[in-house]
Amino acid sequence: MNNFTKSRVFALAVAIILMAAGAAASEGGGSVYPIGAETVMPGAMPGSRQTMFVEFSEFYQANALMDGTGHNLVPGFHLRVGAVAVKIVHNWGVHALGGEMVSSLALPVLYAHLDGPFGKASKSGLSNPDVGVVAVAYHKGAWHWFYGVDAYLPGLQYKQGDLLNIGQHNFATAPVGAVTYLPHLGQTELSSKFQYIVNFTNPATEYRSGHEFVWEFSGLRKITKQLALGANGDYYQQTSDDLQNGNQLNGSRARSVNIGPQIEYHARRGVFILKYQKEVLAQNKTCGSGFWFEFGVPLGHHE
Repeated sequence: MNNFTKSRVFALAVAIILMAAGAAASEGGGSVYPIGAETVMPGAMPGSRQTMFVEFSEFYQANALMDGTGHNLVPGFHLRVGAVAVKIVHNWGVHALGGEMVSSLALPVLYAHLDGPFGKASKSGLSNPDVGVVAVAYHKGAWHWFYGVDAYLPGLQYKQGDLLNIGQHNFATAPVGAVTYLPHLGQTELSSKFQYIVNFTNPATEYRSGHEFVWEFSGLRKITKQLALGANGDYYQQTSDDLQNGNQLNGSRARSVNIGPQIEYHARRGVFILKYQKEVLAQNKTCGSGFWFEFGVPLGHHE
């Protein structure tokens, strides 16, 4: 393996997504979004003029970097990532299109460590902030849903030439929508969230990552008044090729499926979640697993 190839493999291996649910085949191998994070009632928004605080923590590990046929490219590859993110969701109480307008802001902080035959590297810092610019939320009976537009900002710790960077150095936007169905007086939960991420060019490298489709889902059933058990997962597909200086780079589109159990504890003033995700069918990306802890609580006085 020559030095150029080693450098490219290393860069693909260590680029980390928002909360490191896996690296894709976009520039440096990363995505602006933490794939797999939003599996907990994603269609349910705070009530009118109310605010929700959400925290996400994940430990992700991968011991394989897959090629386009699903074979490990780098024996001895080990990637470890710890991530914490906070998210604020606010319902403005403004009526539009039959629903209410909602906005959000998520700020992720990551620590990443890579160990491989080509060396070791570590870095920490703020990854790509996620701004939920505007969404319209609805609630009718057991159904909760919304649609809107998110914007992703460049990671602040990016340094051109570094083999290990936290976050992507480009803007991105995404039409997004989610639905949560809570039948049987809320004893059952079925949820899905969809988004289509459109990446813009990294001005430092003239590299434009391909567009990305993300579907996150979950299904749970309460076994007590407060405890729910079920499964969660996601499907990720890069839908267009990367561009370098306007030239199309073929054959590097990433794909993966995550699946695993999810446990929810519904307290009087919030919900606490533990979940596990195992990557399967990975191509042109890392392949590993992630443990998540999440909780959400309302802010301020809620009647």
